[in-house]
Amino acid sequence: MGKFIYEGGPKVEIEDRALTHLQLVMTAKLRRGEPFSFSWREDVSVGGGRTTVWVHAGSSMVFKYHGSRQPSINRTWVDALAYAANSPTGLYLTPEPAEGARLDHEAVSG
Repeated sequence: MGKFIYEGGPKVEIEDRALTHLQLVMTAKLRRGEPFSFSWREDVSVGGGRTTVWVHAGSSMVFKYHGSRQPSINRTWVDALAYAANSPTGLYLTPEPAEGARLDHEAVSG
């Protein structure tokens, strides 16, 4: 399990493969100067609920990976995450679709 750490405060454990895909989407948006919100569900062990952070060019983010190998990239998943990041609800982790699957944007944005 890797970790996403925001501004030295809020953090969440995310599986390395999923974290890699989130990092690709986040860095692409920030390179284009596009701020966005990122939300995740908290584990019951830390009180449950949901956390949302506002990500912008000045944000301090750490992507800490447990493993040393770069996972293969599922372009369909990157597209699904990017679609969510561009929606009013902002970026959140979606389940990994099959590589090359057709995206149902209604399901991704809901």
